[in-house]
Amino acid sequence: MDMASAIIALAAALAIAVSTIFPALGQGKVGAAAMESIARQPEAAGDIRTAMILAMALLEALTIYGLLIAFMIVGNIG
Repeated sequence: MDMASAIIALAAALAIAVSTIFPALGQGKVGAAAMESIARQPEAAGDIRTAMILAMALLEALTIYGLLIAFMIVGNIG
């Protein structure tokens, strides 16, 4: 494995790490805020849950984009 391939592999690993860590922290924060909101106002649980699921889906999309970028980076090794 030459130096360029090693740098490309490192870039792919970094893309996966960053695109996984920060959305995971965001999902934890969204989940905690939603549970606190439901505890304070149980009659609005349906609306809060819908907003939480939408936010979680958008955060998960960031992780999938990071995975896609990592696959594209790894495709350049050769």
